[in-house]
Amino acid sequence: MISADLATLAAILGMAGVSFAIRAAGYLVLRRIQPGPFLRAFLGHLPGTLFVAFAAPAIARAGLAGLAGAIATLVVMAFSRSATFSLLAGVGAFWAVRAVGL
Repeated sequence: MISADLATLAAILGMAGVSFAIRAAGYLVLRRIQPGPFLRAFLGHLPGTLFVAFAAPAIARAGLAGLAGAIATLVVMAFSRSATFSLLAGVGAFWAVRAVGL
């Protein structure tokens, strides 16, 4: 049983090391190479597209409550430009729809 725990720990530490090395390599490469305007624009939009790719399946799985939370988040963010208020509105809308039973 202890050997399984050590193997799990070794796997986790190995994956963490590889993940860190990949991220560090990206920073080192971009430090030496000046990206052009297209690559800069692409990298600027990448975090948003990754967030949508991760959030969309969860929103779809949550049904109407997830959709209400996502819409509330987007609307409040569009008007307030505050991540805190938009997240609070999204979570509030999600739980309100769940409380109603829809």
